[in-house]
Amino acid sequence: MLAEERFDNILKLLAQRRSVTVQELCDALDASESTIRRDLVLLHQQGRLNRVHGGATLPDSAFLTEEPTMTAKEQQAVAQKQSIGRMAAGFVQASDFVFVDAGSTTLQLVQALQGPALQATFVTNGIAHARLLAQKGCRVYVLGGEIRPNTEAIVGAAAMSSVRHYNFTKAFMGANGVSLDRGFTTPDVEEAALKELVISRTRESWFLVDDSKFGKLYPAVICELTDAAIVTNQLTNEKYRRHVLIKESSPEGEDARAPEKENEL
Repeated sequence: MLAEERFDNILKLLAQRRSVTVQELCDALDASESTIRRDLVLLHQQGRLNRVHGGATLPDSAFLTEEPTMTAKEQQAVAQKQSIGRMAAGFVQASDFVFVDAGSTTLQLVQALQGPALQATFVTNGIAHARLLAQKGCRVYVLGGEIRPNTEAIVGAAAMSSVRHYNFTKAFMGANGVSLDRGFTTPDVEEAALKELVISRTRESWFLVDDSKFGKLYPAVICELTDAAIVTNQLTNEKYRRHVLIKESSPEGEDARAPEKENEL
């Protein structure tokens, strides 16, 4: 087995169990103890795991690179995303000029829009989002650029240029990972750059992330925790509140209220 294959298998086992012993890895990978120990040293140096006596544990932020397709994402944590979307939709007012990022959770926000919120003006880089906003009778603008097949997001130089023509009152963003020390991250560099630019041109930015996104780290940095706020279904680590405003949605689907003025970014 090649070294990179062993690395992948070690990280997959670690993701499943959160901690593994050297002997468990030897048995699972049919490798010698010296080989496994050498692999753990290298992975520790790369920040992909914590090497401890007799084995390894996940770091505070698990480093990941793969991204599911949009279709796969829409089938994951559906109830949680619906709850987050309902709360975030309650923040939109008729006078807003809103950016809606591509993503499965932001799509739930669009689905939940109703009443005066439908009178707001929307800009999006999500194909499905634009279609649904148009079906709801909203005024919607779509960024130009290249469509990433995996996420159905419009990205690239043309999309960046389009964003520079706007200033937003609110932006609702997606992220694959949220880390205490590395902020909001995503697998794709172009998507990260576009998200960062949108946030820089927005008065009030919200990341819509379910609880599975916390403690995960991806290669491309979007922004620091202090640059935006979060809507999530539940927060399991209270340390995040020291750095960022967080709203937890109601699973019962109660109507969300917009945040108080003093909490706006």
